[in-house]
Amino acid sequence: MILILDFGSQYTQLIARRIRELNVYCEIHPYNINLSQLNRQNIKGVIFSGGPDSVYEKNSPKLKLSTFNYFLENKIPILGICYGMQFITFLLGGKVVKGKIHEYGLAKIKQIKESVLLNNIPNETIVWMSHSDTIKSLPENFIISSVTENNLIATAENHDKNIYLLQFHPEVKHTEYGIEILKNFVFKVCNETPNWQMKNFIETSICEIKNLVKDNPVICAISGGVDSSVAATLVYKAVGKNLHCIFVDNGLLRYGEKERVKKIFRPIFGKNLYIVNAQKIFLSQLKGITDPEKKRKVIGKTFIKVFEQQTKKIEQKIGKKIYYLVQGTLYPDVIESTSVKGPSKTIKTHHNVGGLPKKLKFKLIEPLKFLFKDEVRKLGLQLGLPEEILFRHPFPGPGLAVRIVGEITKPKLEILRKADKIVEEEIKNSGWYNKVWQCFGILLPVKTVGIMGDKRTYENVFAIRCVESQDAMTADWVKLPYELLNKISNRIINEVRGINRVVYDISSKPPATIEWE
Repeated sequence: MILILDFGSQYTQLIARRIRELNVYCEIHPYNINLSQLNRQNIKGVIFSGGPDSVYEKNSPKLKLSTFNYFLENKIPILGICYGMQFITFLLGGKVVKGKIHEYGLAKIKQIKESVLLNNIPNETIVWMSHSDTIKSLPENFIISSVTENNLIATAENHDKNIYLLQFHPEVKHTEYGIEILKNFVFKVCNETPNWQMKNFIETSICEIKNLVKDNPVICAISGGVDSSVAATLVYKAVGKNLHCIFVDNGLLRYGEKERVKKIFRPIFGKNLYIVNAQKIFLSQLKGITDPEKKRKVIGKTFIKVFEQQTKKIEQKIGKKIYYLVQGTLYPDVIESTSVKGPSKTIKTHHNVGGLPKKLKFKLIEPLKFLFKDEVRKLGLQLGLPEEILFRHPFPGPGLAVRIVGEITKPKLEILRKADKIVEEEIKNSGWYNKVWQCFGILLPVKTVGIMGDKRTYENVFAIRCVESQDAMTADWVKLPYELLNKISNRIINEVRGINRVVYDISSKPPATIEWE
């Protein structure tokens, strides 16, 4: 495997994703992991991730010298990316300084020496930079292999120590030949073999779940979306009829969601699918709350409360205590909420991560928490799930609560549901649905003056958000045809009472997030 040490970068999970694309197994662990916890025999290479800190900050993440020496003594190749490069330089006696020129975004690098990392890559290429500190001087016996247009060190290597350094991020799509650079490290430097496949993940996961659960019953939070559907199916393969799926109608769902879930999952899970009507309790708990973080946490806690109540009913029915709860948590959810295996900075809390109470009464089973959305879809296909489920657009755990900016009320939910249904219908009718990652509507806390039937109106503004992405970590807004936008706008204004203006969101991620809250 390739070991990835997380120093706090928001892109650490993308490194893992790119390596998995090469069919090579990798694991992410915190920079301060104890080596005794790892199967050291299997480590073919180590990658030090980037991070938001400076090596000179008091509390910046620093690898133990004994761990670093272990890699050197055992001639395990090391790749340092951004902060990883700066830390290795600092550790080995080089000089890192606050850069007079901060490099953020696209930059051009020029190769000045032959390099195994840059093999079969043009002499000049575009990369993605994201750093303020820079390398003034390298440690002894390091060779500079490329520089930026500002004549700053971009890549360097030491063949004797088997260390390779990159000041930019090869894992992000903006770096033109990033995957080629990672290929060179994984295959030419580490001599890895591309033998990791999704079927291996399925087999391993089923074994792990069986060993964990044994003959005990399990409950699953199923929503009808891709994530929970795949998680439930994977766990069902492991525990069979011991799986009890709970669908909570929280009043924050898409149009017709409850009916869709019954149609698809009743034949699979039979009487072990439980439909819970909890609309009143969710709306009462959300009353008066406008802060998006509070919304997410309230929804998370309320979910658990509802699960606990329903679980007691199931326990009485089956005569057994239930200790395990399945959730369809994905890697981007975990990373954006808090670093699962390192010190990365929190962006926002996801309902199935940050909203859980500290004294959780269930042990969590999250079989997808180190997978990305496209990997989950591939997994679902291997498990035999229909494309109707697997290729639905992502829907946030907190539902429409984070697509209504401001307080949640029943009338607002009805307005949003109707308008969002029109967006989905027209996107599908136009053939754009499977071309984009996600397309949905947002109800804004803004009213504007309009004219309808020769009368003045003062109604809500509705925003359309449509993005293309591979893994939800970065996204670009989609240039939908004007004719399609015009049709959607006309239908919403004519058919949904309460909206008199429609706008289109043309922000990319970063700096914006995909969801508005």
